[in-house]
Amino acid sequence: MLGWVVTFLVIALISGLLGFGGIAGASIEIAKIIFFIAIVLFLVSAVVHVSRGRRV
Repeated sequence: MLGWVVTFLVIALISGLLGFGGIAGASIEIAKIIFFIAIVLFLVSAVVHVSRGRRV
């Protein structure tokens, strides 16, 4: 998922440099949404991992 974020950020940078403001803004918004989804999934995964604990 973080690879997608980097991809959309690169698209935003390139389109911003070329003067396509609408595409750059949309790419930044998509990158933000995917980034926050990745953070939430990471936190949920960490909580589940900690709650399970070590079982021998």
